[in-house]
Amino acid sequence: MVNAALNVDLKSQLEAEAERLGFVAFGVTSAAEDPVRAARLTSWLEAGYHGSMGWMEEREVHRRSPQGLWPEAQSVVALGMSYAPALDPMALEDHPERARISVYAQGKDYHDTVKKRLKALARWLIDQAPDSELKVFVDTAPVMEKPLGQMAGLGWQGKHTNLVSREHGSWLFLGAIYTTLNLEADAPHTDRCGSCDACQVACPTDAFPAPYRLDARRCISYLTIEHKGPIDEELREGLGNRIYGCDDCLAVCPWNKFAETAARHRDFLPRAELVAPRLSHLLALDDAGFRKLFAGSPIKRIGRDRFVRNCLYAAGNSADLRLLASVEGLLGDADPVVAEAARWALDRLQASAQPA
Repeated sequence: MVNAALNVDLKSQLEAEAERLGFVAFGVTSAAEDPVRAARLTSWLEAGYHGSMGWMEEREVHRRSPQGLWPEAQSVVALGMSYAPALDPMALEDHPERARISVYAQGKDYHDTVKKRLKALARWLIDQAPDSELKVFVDTAPVMEKPLGQMAGLGWQGKHTNLVSREHGSWLFLGAIYTTLNLEADAPHTDRCGSCDACQVACPTDAFPAPYRLDARRCISYLTIEHKGPIDEELREGLGNRIYGCDDCLAVCPWNKFAETAARHRDFLPRAELVAPRLSHLLALDDAGFRKLFAGSPIKRIGRDRFVRNCLYAAGNSADLRLLASVEGLLGDADPVVAEAARWALDRLQASAQPA
């Protein structure tokens, strides 16, 4: 293990290589535990805000700090890749017959793109420091990418709890390299939210009990992606036509005006068929059709049943009577959650057809 502080040249060369590979944000922080960050995690879990994401609690000790996961780690290289959208993520709000898919899921699966380039950067670093060891992470391990990103100077965790960058707004995919190298740490980024509460006000389901605190159990991203089974009826109307994720709290952030789409990696360009798909087309998907449409997409991992469940809630919120036949065709679906969602959607559509 390398203990001596490395010279500035290696770090600057590492940053240049990261930029060549498509990363637009780069910073370094210590792998040691930050007591404040660890306490916030414990408080969040104790409040039950993680919902059914049991893995968050089960591996709390690993999330508290990089060294909790890998004791040999000395430094964390935090990296960000832009997916800044060219179109307004809120543009479909007034088009209930269309489905809203979160910007990040309209292109290729970011896990594959970011991890491939993280591994390339890791190989470069090992070539420069053969006696060192490292591990790479993209969203699938107990790694707190957002607070680590703030500590490394990439941006700050806004009141919506996501990372905000002065240069790239809210549109960064984050990755991390844990290394035994003792790299010079960057200064943490200061909070620049000020008195703004746009993200809090924008949330359709009131998922923020307080600034900087998210109750995942009410978050549309959690409900449409992670939550299994029926979604509570009190929350369904708030979903609107959002069928996979939600961008509202990100999209309204004033710092997005500085984000340039030119910085976006080409893999994250939206697929035309996912920008504004018709609900009628999505409701007709069987398992094979779902897998074909979403091959290479992060959406594929939730499966056809959960996806169609979400589409039915959107149909019920649409007041679009042209969707009646599509909804009725799912009343006898083999999945009981889909069938229940179809009954709810049918009731809502029929009620919307009645004179006020």
